Amino acid sequence: MMKRIFRTFARIIIAISIILFVVWIYIAQPTTQKNHKSSLHVDEARLRTHVETLSKRLSPRDYKETDNLNKCADYIFRNFVQAGAVAERQEFMVEGKKYFNVIGRFGKEKTKQIIIGAHYDAVQGTPGADDNASGMAGLIELAYLIGKSDLDKGIELVAYSLEEPPFFGTGMMGSVFHAASISSDQNIQGVIVLEMIGYYDDHRGSQSYPMALLNILYPNRGNFIAVVGRTGQREFTKRVKMGMKGATDMPVYSINAPEFIPGIDFSDHRNYWAHGFNALMITDTAFYRNKEYHKPGDTPDRLDYSRMAKVVVSVFEAIKKL
Repeated sequence: MMKRIFRTFARIIIAISIILFVVWIYIAQPTTQKNHKSSLHVDEARLRTHVETLSKRLSPRDYKETDNLNKCADYIFRNFVQAGAVAERQEFMVEGKKYFNVIGRFGKEKTKQIIIGAHYDAVQGTPGADDNASGMAGLIELAYLIGKSDLDKGIELVAYSLEEPPFFGTGMMGSVFHAASISSDQNIQGVIVLEMIGYYDDHRGSQSYPMALLNILYPNRGNFIAVVGRTGQREFTKRVKMGMKGATDMPVYSINAPEFIPGIDFSDHRNYWAHGFNALMITDTAFYRNKEYHKPGDTPDRLDYSRMAKVVVSVFEAIKKL
């Protein structure tokens, strides 16, 4: 009798293990493939300067503070130009006010094109250092790397306004206007959005997830960067992840999951899906790790600029391989 119970229990454990393994393979796309370590370097002090400029000198930068948002746009525009991009402002109107996406183009004449974006506005009452001065700083430094390179594809960098509430999830997000403006472009291979790339925590239990199952499949320390895509676009997510992995010693994990899982569509990449584009987010996982998310404590001193620099390098190496 006991042997029969044990065998039944063992079969159940094996079946569950197989199911978990299949789920892990499908959503996490594990791979042993690595790249050679990149020889490139991003200056941590420059990243800090960008973050502090946006989150301190030009704060507040919420939707009501149009003067500061315009100063942020000017700062981003100047950096894009200095990096060698052809820069422009994309104006759009929301509730009677003017807002701007800032666009920097490299190699517009080339057949293959990649969009890389990050939003520069912040939640009202917060400095928004991680959310999303970190992503914006990464985008600016990507511009300088791209400007010094001869890529086989064109790159369009986009700094979005109005990603944050009360406009998030509405048709008034800056990325909605940008996505609509490129909707007929057949040369775009994909969209990569940088959404919070600056906060890391090596302590056990510092990383949480929206579903208990993910705690089994992913690390419990918040010391990695995540590539987040939706189901149906697994190949694009995998290619970006594989391009990043090994370029630095930063651990890189990926997930492809339905949009109903909280966090999968929590940035500007969501607005490109309706137009049929492959679009994903690169993130430190936001509130699943950073407890000062959307709070006054989201300050520049809490960020890890060394790891931010590694993320920028790894994203650039992935772009080269797409």
